[in-house]
Amino acid sequence: MSELNIGDNAPDFTLPTDSDGEITLSDLKGQKVVIYFYPKDDTPGCTKESCGFNDALPAFENINATILGISKDTPAKHDKFKAKYGLKFPLGSDEEGKVCDLYGVWKEKSMYGKTFLGIERSTFLIDEQGKIAAIWRKVKVKDHVEAVQAAAQDLAKAA
Repeated sequence: MSELNIGDNAPDFTLPTDSDGEITLSDLKGQKVVIYFYPKDDTPGCTKESCGFNDALPAFENINATILGISKDTPAKHDKFKAKYGLKFPLGSDEEGKVCDLYGVWKEKSMYGKTFLGIERSTFLIDEQGKIAAIWRKVKVKDHVEAVQAAAQDLAKAA
């Protein structure tokens, strides 16, 4: 699978979400979509990132942008995570890792000298036509939500 680039069509998918829901990317055409891939519910960095997007939700909604978090956690784990932190956007469950593969975020990582496969924290901004407008890979949580918000606002102004 080749790496996705800005201007590529965002690969379509359907995933189960929290609250026994389901989300299909192509159903969101006509609005901007921020998809952020994160390693695991309720871990420090992932919690900070998710809460950051949640806090910025009104600003994203003002420019017709939807937020979607994706990890390999189960919908039941997503339910607990959302309830604990009051998250107000869907969390997709990619237990089999198919969407992670489509977006090229399932990578070899290393921690404490050990190598393992995991989700590389990554965010994709998708425009109203379903094309990738911006990509952030190897995301550092600090200031990330602000950077995504600024890019989404720029996209809204250009439309």
